[in-house]
Amino acid sequence: MPHDEYANLLERFRDGDPTALAELYDRFAGRLYRVAFRMLGEHALAEDAVQEVFLGVLKVRYRLGTLEDLSAYLFCCLRRAVARLQAVRHRDQQAECDRFHNSATCTPEGRPGETIWSKTVLQALQRLPSEQQEVVLLKIDGELTFAEIATVLGISPNTAASRYRYALQKLRQYLRSQGE
Repeated sequence: MPHDEYANLLERFRDGDPTALAELYDRFAGRLYRVAFRMLGEHALAEDAVQEVFLGVLKVRYRLGTLEDLSAYLFCCLRRAVARLQAVRHRDQQAECDRFHNSATCTPEGRPGETIWSKTVLQALQRLPSEQQEVVLLKIDGELTFAEIATVLGISPNTAASRYRYALQKLRQYLRSQGE
């Protein structure tokens, strides 16, 4: 979204326009949800992550006027929300394993293969280093540019593009090996 377009939206939001939050949600919630779902693998947790982002936006609405890139800001907030939810889930899973099972036998659930991602592609994606996996998710599900991904991850746009290119090469290799 061009800066001028979201600057007006943010100004309306800061001024208390009730339709501005709904418009902000409509523009970004789907993309945020897709990335959160791929990172967390559970619908409820992905919804929680998106809700956390928008609750945070409500809390800081008066400071949003200084943003240069609204998309990057929202996806940064999403990364923090996902990290918190992953930490809570890991802690809860570990506690459950400690209570009921030998912790060596407990593994996190796999991610459901929905939408554009097939089960094979999800398996290939999970084999990527986390830095490359995150760039692929932000690019495809988040629909971010490499410049926006760079802002979200705190890297250069060239590094974001390189990670994406390397990830695609690895995905291609894995998928070819599965087809043979």
